[in-house]
Amino acid sequence: MSEAPHGTPIKTPAQLIAVVIAGFAIPVVAILLLANYVNESVRTGAGTDLRSDVAKRIAPLAQVDVRDANAPHVFKTGEQVYQAVCSACHATGTAGAPKFGNSGDWAPRIAQGFDTLLHTALTGKGAMPARGGTSPDDYSDYEIARAIVYMANHGGANFPEPAAPAAKTQQAGQATSGATAQEASAGAGAANEQAAAAIAALGSASQSNAAPATASADSAQAGKALYQQVCQACHAAGVLNAPKFGDKAAWAQRLKDPMDVIYNYALHGKGQMPPKGGSNASDADIKAAVDYMVSAAK
Repeated sequence: MSEAPHGTPIKTPAQLIAVVIAGFAIPVVAILLLANYVNESVRTGAGTDLRSDVAKRIAPLAQVDVRDANAPHVFKTGEQVYQAVCSACHATGTAGAPKFGNSGDWAPRIAQGFDTLLHTALTGKGAMPARGGTSPDDYSDYEIARAIVYMANHGGANFPEPAAPAAKTQQAGQATSGATAQEASAGAGAANEQAAAAIAALGSASQSNAAPATASADSAQAGKALYQQVCQACHAAGVLNAPKFGDKAAWAQRLKDPMDVIYNYALHGKGQMPPKGGSNASDADIKAAVDYMVSAAK
């Protein structure tokens, strides 16, 4: 039995060259395809999100916020500032913050006066950061003041609405053109204007060398100004059982004591009323304010 002759598929030099080239090309192509597949797959290791990180870092530099410098600024209302910033703590009384609408929480703060409340809001106190964690670019002092008035008035106060900055600028424009620093600080709201009136009255009373009748008038004016700035926060509405201004029956019980005793209460505090109503006024000014309230109740 004869065997069939064995033959090779490569019969020509051209076929041999083709087989050799294919032997190199096919593995190279396979390696390239595999590498491309691996490179295109999702990576989860450290450093694989480099592109997205770079995009995030340069994003602020690539944004342009164009504003009209001449456009009038629209100030937020006190309620809007409260809702955006203050309600986070004051709506529920978080971290000891006086709860919105709770007169018991707000009465001791109101007794300190508007200026003290505003200073506390702007500089921070305890767990509350300065300006509620915002910046002057977010909300101006005027807007913060409006929020203070909004919250305090819902807690039993009767603070007037702060004067708008436009009013301050107009008042300052009537002064001399060289008083730039005074123009920037003039008219810090109705409460500040009352404080300035009190200071002016106190200064005139202390420096006056006129007749006793004039000195007495200045003292009465100083007492009235201090009452309007500090005392009326509680005495105007009778907050925390404070004798209401002009209420003869309420004051009759207090006036059973000698005036020296009443002065002592005002100077050193009694019950929930802080010494000097939370102010830093002089003893003479405090006594003048007491005389003003007593005279209204007689």
